Amino acid sequence: MRLASDYEPEQLGRQVHLAREQAFVGRGAELAAFHAALHGSHSVLYVHGPGGIGKSALLRRFVQDAAAANRPVVHIDGRGLVASPEAFEAEAAPVLRDPRAVLLVDAFEQLQELEEWLREEFLSRVRMGALVVLAGRHAPDVRWHADPGWARALRVMPLRDLPPAEARALLDSCGVPEESRERVLAFAGGHPLALLLTAASGGAEPEHELVTALLDQLVGEVPSAAHRQALEVSAHAYVTTEDLLRAVLTHDAEELFRWLRRLPFMESSASGLYPHALVREILEADFRWRDRQGHAAMHERVRAHLAGKVRTAADPDVPGAVAALLHLHRGDQPASVRDAHSTAGFREEPLNPADVEALVEMAAETEGEEAAGCAAFWAGRRPEAFRVYRRAATGEPVAWFAWLRLPGPDQEELAADPVVAAAWAHARATAPLRAGEHLAVARMWLPRGRPGGRALTAMMRWRAVGECLRSEQMAWSYWALPEHEAHEHLWRCGIGRIDVRPRVGDAAYDLFAHDWRAVPPQAWLERFGRTTAPEAGGGAGRLAVLSRAEFGEAVRQALRHFSRPGALAASPLTRTRLVTERAGRAGRDPATALHDLLREAIDALRDDPRSVKLHRALAVTYVSGPPTQQLAATRLGLLFTTYRRHLTAGVERIGSDLWHAELYGVAGPRHRL
Repeated sequence: MRLASDYEPEQLGRQVHLAREQAFVGRGAELAAFHAALHGSHSVLYVHGPGGIGKSALLRRFVQDAAAANRPVVHIDGRGLVASPEAFEAEAAPVLRDPRAVLLVDAFEQLQELEEWLREEFLSRVRMGALVVLAGRHAPDVRWHADPGWARALRVMPLRDLPPAEARALLDSCGVPEESRERVLAFAGGHPLALLLTAASGGAEPEHELVTALLDQLVGEVPSAAHRQALEVSAHAYVTTEDLLRAVLTHDAEELFRWLRRLPFMESSASGLYPHALVREILEADFRWRDRQGHAAMHERVRAHLAGKVRTAADPDVPGAVAALLHLHRGDQPASVRDAHSTAGFREEPLNPADVEALVEMAAETEGEEAAGCAAFWAGRRPEAFRVYRRAATGEPVAWFAWLRLPGPDQEELAADPVVAAAWAHARATAPLRAGEHLAVARMWLPRGRPGGRALTAMMRWRAVGECLRSEQMAWSYWALPEHEAHEHLWRCGIGRIDVRPRVGDAAYDLFAHDWRAVPPQAWLERFGRTTAPEAGGGAGRLAVLSRAEFGEAVRQALRHFSRPGALAASPLTRTRLVTERAGRAGRDPATALHDLLREAIDALRDDPRSVKLHRALAVTYVSGPPTQQLAATRLGLLFTTYRRHLTAGVERIGSDLWHAELYGVAGPRHRL
């Protein structure tokens, strides 16, 4: 490699070299480590990072610094060398003879098959004092670390994104206009190649040609269509596990997961693998552009799997399962909570009695003495409803969350907490609870304006959403937030603010409500990505929430209109959860779904010896359809009074079975349709 001083002033090479120098920013820690190695701190430096992260630019700077120290330099590019010991040794021979030589190997991933030979044979013959720098996409083989002989001689340096200040400095050097910088940074983050390519395009919205170029550089060719699909799943999901790949793809999940975890742009957490943020964005953008229908189908498969995980997760795992599910809609969430990995500094635990004093003190400090009284009341009344959030490093409690599940608050509870009283009054006035149902109120106490507040709020939201998606027979959920606090994430979730603002002492609260009978979990998930705030307590497409009496009357009327599709279409039953979910599964209109549901409910009575008489009365009256009930009794060979008794009992039985299914789902213990 030639340095700037090697060129005549008028030569093009000098201009190119100076432009490269101008565009080099940051990497202070890596440069310091190289300078130390020049003076004997280490014999081998191993730099690794994903494509485009700046390894080649860093090695060019190493060349300059080595030359400035009067050290002879050998610079090998692995892309232009045959991967054989003979070819490598022929190029790298100076470090075997000269103790001052510096060997720099770029694109070492192209020579990765030589790694064991290099470690076990070649490097053992390098002269003491010489320095070898290897730079490639892959981390070093674990055997480097397992060998005590390399503990002092080797230093591994993973290369990461540029921090924000250095990313801005790079854009400065490229002359990107101030008005375009935030857009460039939002897309490219601190990835040097992405920053440079986006800057070269004028800082405009990334075109697909730019996405393609980055894909070629960062991802490259993949072995097969199955590997491409695994990459696409990993880009779409929060984290990827073998379990997820097995549920979404038809290929060998174990082999695909093993391949993913070896990719240089993949990172790992306790939950699974996830790609570098830029790789995630460009894979997603490319997939949507190439195959929008295929992308939507993959999204539905992933979402179905993750929704099932939320329902079956053990309690401590619920927030993480919800985070993974909501990550699929990350474009509809505030930027501050899109990256759920930022919550790693905290952990959630059940409330410990020893924490109550700190909870009360925090509530008093942030919301006043009356609010502290509410916190103390609920901690004593329903301690099982509380979760405490602690700093992972120290165990210090920093925030509290309570999910108050209330079948019907008693007078003491209503008097103790104006927020719960307001929620209860709203539910009674809007759509009262039915037998066996309950409402829930989410309360949270956390210090305002302190570091980590956004992450804590996100964790509490995951807990609350998990409770909503897992609860049985929950009618209403309410979220209480201090007045004027940011709440965009709630209405983006389809949870509207109601026109009630309870006060607890000097603290005022906004209440956000959702009727889970009107928009049940599956429908809520499908509508999650809405971009306009819902009207409180209303909205198109809501389900009918009928009382027991209203439901029974609707069943009686629907049976009378059993053979009249037009009349069935007007039945309020067509807007109940029971019928709409059935219609959605079967791909049929609600009136047809209701007709089939009634027919199956009638037929189900035939299989119960105790209900055969009820089945015959219903079948002859509504399925066969004689013009009069007197004629129906005659066909059955019954006295009219006996017939009427059987028919009335049958209608009541159908209404009871369907009501049970409406409340508990179609797989309830009394009704399996």
